[in-house]
Amino acid sequence: MIRAMWAVALAALSGCGGSYGDATRNAVPDFTSARIAPPAGVSPESCWVRDVAPAEIETVTRQIEVAPVQTTPDGQVINPARYRTEIAQVIVRERQELIFETPCPDALTPELVSTLQRALEARGLYRGAITGTMDVPTRLAVRRYQSASRLPSGLLSIQSARTLGLLATPRDQL
Repeated sequence: MIRAMWAVALAALSGCGGSYGDATRNAVPDFTSARIAPPAGVSPESCWVRDVAPAEIETVTRQIEVAPVQTTPDGQVINPARYRTEIAQVIVRERQELIFETPCPDALTPELVSTLQRALEARGLYRGAITGTMDVPTRLAVRRYQSASRLPSGLLSIQSARTLGLLATPRDQL
């Protein structure tokens, strides 16, 4: 029985092909579920996504005085102050739902993604190979770039694509 289970497990793993670590690290997440219908009042041909930015939590360590310093009348220290360490976690930024316009799937060609990778590389945000695919390292670089403009998402916004010079800005938005 155990031997049969091992045989099934090995057969499943051997069918994976390639190294497991590389496949997991560079697997492209499916973001089609992030797409939503365009909000009212915008072009119905535009593409929009919903993403969630997790809360940012910071660990704060502080020293709290338990007993004050004791000194003689002439200022000599008899007993130094005593402190205790208190560690607390503080929410720096609440979890937030992000809804923004993104380039439509037909615009995200391998040529555009290659140009995106080169633009992010020039800014020191991307260190991978120029592949033309929106893989995990590319999405992480997009997140680093967009976080500076308060959009912590790995999904490329239309505004970021225009700021990077990847897409033209319509005249009425200049």
